[in-house]
Amino acid sequence: QVQLEESGGGLVQAGGSLRLSCTVARSTLNRPAVAWFRQALGREREFVAGISWSGITTTYDDSVRGRFIISKGINDNTVYLQMNELKPEDTATYSCAAAPSFTRQMREYVSWGQGTQVTVSS
Repeated sequence: QVQLEESGGGLVQAGGSLRLSCTVARSTLNRPAVAWFRQALGREREFVAGISWSGITTTYDDSVRGRFIISKGINDNTVYLQMNELKPEDTATYSCAAAPSFTRQMREYVSWGQGTQVTVSS
């Protein structure tokens, strides 16, 4: 229903920053909500941050609130995740996903990107 293309992962030292990008293309959803999820090795996938298509409404998991910022480009179909003060426990594969409406519920997200690896060294 929605094609999502991620970029921006990599290796960074603890305390550093990275910015992830998620470009929404070929969407059959009208104004989809977009969220970032992450999955660390051996752990379940978890919600990180979400944003409405308008960019007005955002929500964060407690573990990243105050360090990560989700935003949407004004003139493009790209959602960004600015990750600051990174910690080794932020190491995971980060995926963006699209849902018909704004939600934190993973089961509501119907389209997923391929994922990008973020590794934070101590």
